[in-house]
Amino acid sequence: MRRSIIAVSALAVFLVPALSSAALSGRGKRPPSEDGASPNADERQRLEALVGEHVKQLRLQGRIASDERTAWSVYDLTTGEMLVEINADVPLQAASLIKPFLALAFMHEVQKGRLRYTPQSRIQLERMIQLSDNPSANWILRRLGGPAAAERLLKKHYPGILQDIDLVEYIPRGGRTYRNKASVRDYSRFLFALWKDQLPGSAEIKRIMALPKRDRLRTRTELPEDTEVYGKTGSTSRLCGDIGVLSAKDPEGRQYAYTIIGIIEKKRPARHYLRWLRSRGDVIREISSLVYRGVGALHGFAAAP
Repeated sequence: MRRSIIAVSALAVFLVPALSSAALSGRGKRPPSEDGASPNADERQRLEALVGEHVKQLRLQGRIASDERTAWSVYDLTTGEMLVEINADVPLQAASLIKPFLALAFMHEVQKGRLRYTPQSRIQLERMIQLSDNPSANWILRRLGGPAAAERLLKKHYPGILQDIDLVEYIPRGGRTYRNKASVRDYSRFLFALWKDQLPGSAEIKRIMALPKRDRLRTRTELPEDTEVYGKTGSTSRLCGDIGVLSAKDPEGRQYAYTIIGIIEKKRPARHYLRWLRSRGDVIREISSLVYRGVGALHGFAAAP
């Protein structure tokens, strides 16, 4: 009986609307706009300018080094407006940020009937996303036929989303993965399609991405504790990043969701890895707090930054 319940539950996660052919094959650089009220254009430009200015000040303070480049994106899922894009089309090291794409590829194969979503595969996906477990990610990659096969699948079926992905290696022992790449716009388009239930297994991927774990978008920030986070971190001695959908609430309980991506890539490995990771993680937290105030000001639930 228990196996039957699991099988029915697993099947249900794939009963989602398919992406339109235009969305899958288009080369648009941003998630599509939606109907609804748009924030004031001056406010949008102001938020992007504030993020850019804050990063500039952090460089002057030495908190972002000369051999480091950053990329940022914020997309308002309530209004369908891109609020921030900085270096968004530059392919950067992916580290563990690649793992949600592996979940998409696996769910695609399950939907096509070429793989099965079993209790074991569910555990592997959960460990890969929640614990950022590298052996679990390699387990998924092997089921997909390896990095090259996974990349072909994603580029063939999701070219309108993953336009800059470069998936070339398993995650090496010790997590020193520097060769897989993607752009901030790849993550932004993926998160948009995921939030709108336009991907195979969207509901299940969102459930897994919302499991409790460390993040740099809500923890130790100004964001209220009841802000929901659907995210994934990425960390190496050369990269500190976080991607996610944040669902914030106003005093009346209305929810306002937005995507936020922040990546700091270092040209040379950090000499003091943990110290560097904590420092750059705090940079992402500062930007996340600034963005929360900006989005909140647009919707009337937080003071302007």
